[in-house]
Amino acid sequence: MKGSGSVHIPFLDVAYRIVAIALSLSCGRRVWYGLVERKITSFNNGTDILDWLLFWSRQVFHRDTAPVRYWMEMGMQIIAMVACLVAAIIGWWQPNA
Repeated sequence: MKGSGSVHIPFLDVAYRIVAIALSLSCGRRVWYGLVERKITSFNNGTDILDWLLFWSRQVFHRDTAPVRYWMEMGMQIIAMVACLVAAIIGWWQPNA
């Protein structure tokens, strides 16, 4: 009997991979520009949804003036990039039980 209990929809799998690739490229570009320009913009610096949505309220960390926060942001961006890349490669994988 082949009762898996879940339905596999190919369109959602393709959409999931496209979104994961787009997020991975976006994070990778932010890391690259952060290394080249020696500054990075925080992508989650406030607890308020309005702070998160407004572009001009985001903090910029410079490598020379705030090296710890700069490398923390770079590290978070690299982790997000790798996680999205792994998600794009593996996809929505569910083992056959």
